[in-house]
Amino acid sequence: MKELLKLQNVRYDVKDTLLFEHVTGTVKQGEVIGIIGRNGAGKSTLLQLMQGALLPTAGEIQGLKTAKIAYVEQELAYFDRQNISAEEADLLAKWQVPNLSFSALSGGEKLKMRLAEGFSQNAQLLLLDEPTNHLDEHSTAFLIEQIQHYKGTIILVSHDRYFLDKIATKIWSIEDKTLIEHSGNYTSYMTEREHRRLTQQRAYDKQQKNIARIEAQMQELTAWAQKGHAQSTKLEGFKEYHRVKAKRLDSQVKSKKKRLEAELAKAKVEAIAPEAEVRFSLGTTQRVGKRLLETKHLSLSFGERTLFKNVTITAQHGDKVAITGKNGSGKTSFLKVILGQLEANGEIWFSPAAKIGYLTQEVFDLPLDQTPAQYFYKETFEEQGKVRTLMKNLGFTATHWTSAIGDMSMGERIKCKLMAYILEDKNVLILDEPTNHLDLPSREQLEHTLAQYNGTLLVVSHDRYFLEKVTNSIWELHNQRIEKKWRDNAPPKQVDDQEALRLKLETERQEILGKLSFLTVKDKDYAMLDQKFNELTKQINTLK
Repeated sequence: MKELLKLQNVRYDVKDTLLFEHVTGTVKQGEVIGIIGRNGAGKSTLLQLMQGALLPTAGEIQGLKTAKIAYVEQELAYFDRQNISAEEADLLAKWQVPNLSFSALSGGEKLKMRLAEGFSQNAQLLLLDEPTNHLDEHSTAFLIEQIQHYKGTIILVSHDRYFLDKIATKIWSIEDKTLIEHSGNYTSYMTEREHRRLTQQRAYDKQQKNIARIEAQMQELTAWAQKGHAQSTKLEGFKEYHRVKAKRLDSQVKSKKKRLEAELAKAKVEAIAPEAEVRFSLGTTQRVGKRLLETKHLSLSFGERTLFKNVTITAQHGDKVAITGKNGSGKTSFLKVILGQLEANGEIWFSPAAKIGYLTQEVFDLPLDQTPAQYFYKETFEEQGKVRTLMKNLGFTATHWTSAIGDMSMGERIKCKLMAYILEDKNVLILDEPTNHLDLPSREQLEHTLAQYNGTLLVVSHDRYFLEKVTNSIWELHNQRIEKKWRDNAPPKQVDDQEALRLKLETERQEILGKLSFLTVKDKDYAMLDQKFNELTKQINTLK
């Protein structure tokens, strides 16, 4: 295949902080490369370097001047398209994007408008940053189809494991401030990564045992040498014998030490870097009574477009509600209506005791010029220490404390917004697409935290697995109505709904694979997890 780009020892620094270095990789015609890594690892920055919007601190990217490149950014506050090509209009129609201004569109519709513009350029190299954020299941399926039939090369950033397995022919993983290149999809990379880590751990353990053995020999010889030196000054007639023997032992110690140092210099095996954990918790000590929210005959329209009408629904304290529906069905607008941010016809009652935290799906509604030290300002050292500990548990480094929020990745901005609610006693959380931009460890921790949360949840998300973990009821928007369902009483899924079941099993398998990557075969949980992994693999294979 023809080589489009070549990255050679690329390094990039943000001010005085190293983001990544020694990044080397090739981009060939027709490839679909998925870039993965933790929030803040530099995934979006790497795309911007390949677009030519940023210059590397060191190294070079060959081929930038000759390749036609299109770039669809992760988020945009504004997007204005005056002249739309026929191909772009066709994509907008297939994606069912209404002919409205950018600001009037839903999050998913905004993304689809920008994706249509990107695909319609027919560039040799198409760069996509988190292209599945905000998209419903149908839109994601259409995006997968578009990528699979694209004639050029695509490089994309994503945290969506299922999506990456469907489309990626190569994985670039940013780990430990460098790039690992792998031919294959996400699952094959994680399998290879697990094997690599286990091999490294075994080699490290073997080398440490060898070091311990040689050091024990050196200690024993040193002890004998010291005894010999002592005897050479005391025992008449044997002084010279003991002195020579002690010097010979000293030489053996030095020789063993030199051989050990030479061996380590030649082939030293480093310990496996532990994965940084993401830890946080949410809780509330307040209650708001039994009844929390009630709407009566609620209707909302924008001109001739009706989002919902005659909605009468209630929520009780402690309910954990999933608000679902297709892109543009009115989920975010409904949240804004019940919060009083949008006017609508009908009646709304919220308990006056409700202390609400509202996490919007926007990433531009933070004070981007402020640092966390300013945004989370606390008067006492104890309170400041609590904030900084929380930042560390969320995966931030010490340099983030004095870095502008505007310089952070989108995932890190979402974490800053989550911090505000973690630090406050909110008894109602209204979350709009909370997993967008978050890396896998942060998503899993958010799932666990919300499942344990003792307040009330209203959650908008297209991630069915996430919703099944954290909610117990569903408000589904369709046909301008809201239908309430309880998960326990919901009708059983159809037997032929294999894709949904496969997706769930795939996600469970990836969770177990992530845990296995931290273990060796000697760990007590390894055999159990390995057996579960094989069982899930067999179930998945029967669905293919």
